[in-house]
This record gives sequence, C-alpha cells and structure tokens, in this order.
Amino acid sequence: YPATISELNKKAYGNIEKWRNRELLGEYPFVYLDGISLKRSWGGEVRNVSVLVAIGVGTDGYRDILGIVEGGKEDKEGWSSFLRSLKKRGLKGVRLVISDKCLGLVESLGECFPDARWQRCTVHFYRNIFSVVPHGRMKEVAAMLKAIHAQEDLAEAQKKVRAVADKLEHMKLHKAAGRVREGASETLGYYHFPREHWRQIRTNNPLERIMREIRRR
Repeated sequence: YPATISELNKKAYGNIEKWRNRELLGEYPFVYLDGISLKRSWGGEVRNVSVLVAIGVGTDGYRDILGIVEGGKEDKEGWSSFLRSLKKRGLKGVRLVISDKCLGLVESLGECFPDARWQRCTVHFYRNIFSVVPHGRMKEVAAMLKAIHAQEDLAEAQKKVRAVADKLEHMKLHKAAGRVREGASETLGYYHFPREHWRQIRTNNPLERIMREIRRR
C-alpha cells in the first residue's frame, strides 16, 4: 500500500516539523548543548552529517528537548544558526550553558546569550587531560582532578587547581599540568549556582542518553 505509507510519512514529517518549530514557553535557566557526527546515505553516497542538540531545564525542574538540527556543522556558523533559531522560537532566561569546549560554540554563546555563564563539561575536560597521561598514572591523576570539583566553594576549587597543576609538574606530566592551568577554570562555572544543582550541571551527562539514542536510530 504505497499510497497509504506515503500519506502516513507526510503526516509524521509534518508533526516533526511542527514540533521542531514550536514556540518555547517559559524560562530555561540551564541549557545543555552537544553535537555528534554521523554517516548518512544521501543520493547513493555516504556523507558525514552533524546533528546539534539542545536540552533545557525549566523553572519547574524538568528537562525538555529544545531543538535538534541536522546538517549543521559543529563550527561557529553552525552553532550560531542553531542558537539564533532557539532564541527566535522564544528561548530565554538562560543563566548557564553546559557543553564540551567547541570554539565555535563558545564564541556563538557570547553573541546569542551574552548574559549566560558557560560551564565546560568536567567529564570531557578529564578526557582531555587523560589523553596526555600515561595509562599507569591515570587513576592517580583522576583522583587529583576529582578533588578539584569536590571543594566546598569556588575559592577552594581555584586553590586546588593550582596545587594539582604544581603536583603534575613534579610528576613530570608537564602537558597535563599545562592543560589544567589553562582549562580548569572553565569547569568551575557551576560554583556560582545553588549547591543542590552542582552534580547535575557540571557535566553534559543529561544529554548522553539522548545522543546514544540518536546514534542508534
């Protein structure tokens, strides 16, 4: 029944487009952003395509998928276009954006949501450090990094950053020490918010399950 299937597809895609362009009501203080690159068959050839995703936590404490766009690149132009579309649809009240460190994304945030703080995902930051640490030292370094984010306030966390960087230098892990000095401050944005939210807003974990499902499908 090709005609029936065609009609069902039209209806489904119509509903999807309506959902993708719906008005965003209320405020979303916390917004998580991420992108993945997938291979897609298009016109008989396989191409790489990026999927950009935004999730927001509303003032009611519940998470909503704010938007998904396919085809945009994970560069400044792609992120700027995506963020502008979210803002045009009504995204407001954004106080903190949590994401990996993608230069184009961070620059776009400054233009589209200049009043929002940016929180670099601590898990992605750890992975960046581990990439220059010998396998046999990873557990020790992991404990040191986690200690930074276990401090009681921002001032103590900043003090711990300096101590960890110095210790890494003494361990002859100079590249890791440099990355901690340069990037650890980007992972401390959550300290400016209520303590009860810290665990949920210092990583991009709320997006991970959705990204896995997008990749699976």
